[in-house]
Amino acid sequence: MNSESRTEVRKTRILVLLVIVTNVLGNVSLSRGMHQVGRIVSASPLDYLKAFANPWTLLGILVLIAWILLDLALLSRADLSFVLPVTASAYVLVALGGHFLLHDHISWERWAGILLITGGVILAEETPARTTQGPPERRL
Repeated sequence: MNSESRTEVRKTRILVLLVIVTNVLGNVSLSRGMHQVGRIVSASPLDYLKAFANPWTLLGILVLIAWILLDLALLSRADLSFVLPVTASAYVLVALGGHFLLHDHISWERWAGILLITGGVILAEETPARTTQGPPERRL
C-alpha cells in the first residue's frame, strides 16, 4: 500500500471514529435532556420547542448536527455498505452509555442483539471502505 492510500485509509478511519463518537454523545445527551423535560405527547410544536430550553437537549441537537455533517463526509469517501455496518458500533456504545450513564435497564435479549451487532461490525471492518470508484475529493 502506497503512502497516499495509507493516508486515505487513515482519514476514513478518523471519520469513522468521529461519526461514532458524535452519534453516541449526541444521542446520550439528547436522551438525558428529554428525560429531564418529561414526556411530550402533543400536537403543539410549542411544547417541543420548550425542550430546547434544556441544556442537555440543546447539546444533543448540536452534537447530532455535527454527526450528520461528519456522516456526509464519510459517505462521500466510503460505500454505504461499509459505513452503516462499521458505524453500527455506535448502537453498542449508546446502549452502554444508556445503561451506565442514564441507568436504562437492558434485557438479556438486547445484550444478545448488541453482541450480534458487534460481530457484524468486526466483519465489516475487515472489508475495503470503497469498492466503487467515486468522484475526486472536493474542498469547499
